[in-house]
Amino acid sequence: MGGVVLDIGEATRRRILELCSEHHITVNRMATLSGITQSTLNNIIGGRNNSTTISTIKKICDGLDIHIRDFFISPLFDGLEQELK
Repeated sequence: MGGVVLDIGEATRRRILELCSEHHITVNRMATLSGITQSTLNNIIGGRNNSTTISTIKKICDGLDIHIRDFFISPLFDGLEQELK
């Protein structure tokens, strides 16, 4: 990442796109597999939703048949920007 500090919303967006790429699926396919509306997932990806719930992340993980810890095992979540300032 070259020292770039992300906030949790941006790291989550990037991780969802990373998982789509790894699983060779579109964002819309991920929504279908996860039981999340396409508009919800598009709002997350588009940055209009910066507070993705753990429940939504769990649905994504269930849809991809991965454990929730696998979602967060990514360099994207290393050194996140501090949320309390």
